[in-house]
Amino acid sequence: MEKYDHKYGAEQIQVLEGLEAVRKRPGMYIGSTSIRGLHHLVYEIVDNGVDEALAGYCTEINVIIEQGNVICVTDNGRGIPVEIHPKTHISTAETVYTVLHAGGKFGGDSGYKVSGGLHGVGASVVNALSTWAEVTIKRDGGLYQMAFEKGKTVKKLERIGDAEGTGTKVRFLADDTIFESLNYEYEVLEKRFREIAFLTKGLKITIEDQREETPKKAEFCYEGGLISFVEYLNKNKEKLHKTPIYIEKDGEIPVEIAIQYTSSYSENIYTFTNNINTIEGGTHLEGFKRALTKVMNDYARNHNILKEKDSNLQGEDIREGITAVVSVKVKEPQFEGQTKTKLGNSEVTGVVQSMVNEALSTFLEENPSVAKAILDKCISASRAREAARKARELVRKKSNLETSTLPGKLADCSSKNADECEVYIVEGDSAGGSAKQGRDRKFQAILPLWGKMLNVEKARADKIYGNDKLNPVIVAIGAGIGADFDVTKIRYGKVIIMADADVDGSHIRTLLLTFFFRYMRPLIENGNVYLAQPPLYKLSKKGMEDKYCYTDEDLEKAYKELEEQGITRDSLSLQRYKGLGEMNPEQLWDTTMNPETRILIKVTMEDAQKADEIFTLLMGDEVEPRREFIQQNAKYVRNLDI
Repeated sequence: MEKYDHKYGAEQIQVLEGLEAVRKRPGMYIGSTSIRGLHHLVYEIVDNGVDEALAGYCTEINVIIEQGNVICVTDNGRGIPVEIHPKTHISTAETVYTVLHAGGKFGGDSGYKVSGGLHGVGASVVNALSTWAEVTIKRDGGLYQMAFEKGKTVKKLERIGDAEGTGTKVRFLADDTIFESLNYEYEVLEKRFREIAFLTKGLKITIEDQREETPKKAEFCYEGGLISFVEYLNKNKEKLHKTPIYIEKDGEIPVEIAIQYTSSYSENIYTFTNNINTIEGGTHLEGFKRALTKVMNDYARNHNILKEKDSNLQGEDIREGITAVVSVKVKEPQFEGQTKTKLGNSEVTGVVQSMVNEALSTFLEENPSVAKAILDKCISASRAREAARKARELVRKKSNLETSTLPGKLADCSSKNADECEVYIVEGDSAGGSAKQGRDRKFQAILPLWGKMLNVEKARADKIYGNDKLNPVIVAIGAGIGADFDVTKIRYGKVIIMADADVDGSHIRTLLLTFFFRYMRPLIENGNVYLAQPPLYKLSKKGMEDKYCYTDEDLEKAYKELEEQGITRDSLSLQRYKGLGEMNPEQLWDTTMNPETRILIKVTMEDAQKADEIFTLLMGDEVEPRREFIQQNAKYVRNLDI
């Protein structure tokens, strides 16, 4: 290997002082400098107030997004200590904001029983990544203030007056030289603070967005805690039992769990550690699943619901239709990285498992009607799973997946490189025919669909296999379905839904997206699903090149541009496309399929909880919530032929 000609001595070893390391490598501390990282700054400061609430000292947290994307967070906790710190010889408050790993959350004799701020870097990292920050503290009868610029102190902590009560106020402006954007998303912050309020019983959190002419404001406070959380998650679902099952136990590791079963076929379990959303689960989830499976099988055996000849119910059978929130408080949590997405403390598994075993067994014995309703659903799910297994094997034999037999209507591409290949799922044979003629055969495949497909929100997996509308999609993508789905085996890097811009087209798009979300979720998570955007209008005139417009705004803009060229509106012919079939192959290529000119919308899934809620609302069994949604949002609909 060729040597790199470069000096390597003591002078090449950099020592980054203070918070320079954070500014040099921000991603190491907040995950990224994208909008996600920007929001993380707000969470870090809010979490300090939440830790005060968990310790029993804070009842209110107020968050304001001020003009210019300045964030202001105020809490009525104890206030950061203001006395001189014995090791740093500066005020404790300044130490917290300028020294990494300085905080009251380490060891058994710390200022907190439990805390989300494991690393003690929250306040100092926010300070380091801000153009400026200002901290005001009420404590010991005094009002104190200090100020910083890019992590460096520009105004030492000083007492500026007297004050009643206690608390901390932090105002900061994130550094636009570090973050891709400073434009906070109100809805994202609102969701997170609602979540925190559910998890911290009795804590009131308000958020206000003052950037627009009409400010947005929301207030959250839930005395019901996790029970309220589960009821909120299930508000659009048919419940098997009216009141959620609630389990709570204090101790060295406090555990709180709420469970409610619905008539849906999906499972939704959300786990939290010290109010941090552990989206990848971990040991608390493992303990919960083990206990749930054991308790349900034991009850079914003891009460002769499962006969001696019957096999045990599997975990997936028991979790069908469940909505559960599992929250644990751990003194010294072990997370995977600063982003804290998976809990690793091995001792938590046994604590959760033991607690659920005892409490859930007691609940089922005391509530036999609820137990029967849940187990009837579990047994039904078990039978459907077995039917799905047989159907899956039958599909494999029929289509001979092992030898890659593809659907007859699929016009495949010649390239076998999935990264460059794309498949258009096209509504109707007519549009499918135009797409086949207009495509680039090297990398574009066409799969026409006809008629309305199955609404998978109202069907179990056994109804999916062999379905004449969905099976061609499953086989064409080539990566399996459900638990068997392997995103590394997809045959196309882009799966593009191309449907008409009308009511039927919207319905087909929604049905397909529901299918992908429920049975091929990694396809969405991996960024492989797209929506094609065919034009809505064509402006034409003899001697002029046709002009295509994709929105009403595009149309108005085109009219103005042509008027500037001396072409009047009344001299133009306007065609409103009602379907893809109205375009010939050349037009379809130019407007919708040519990578150089087309518009594709990438389908992303930032929030699985919100996505689940929307799919349940739009495609589920409950009619009334859907009617309300349509009535509230009908005024926003554009470009649908109603």
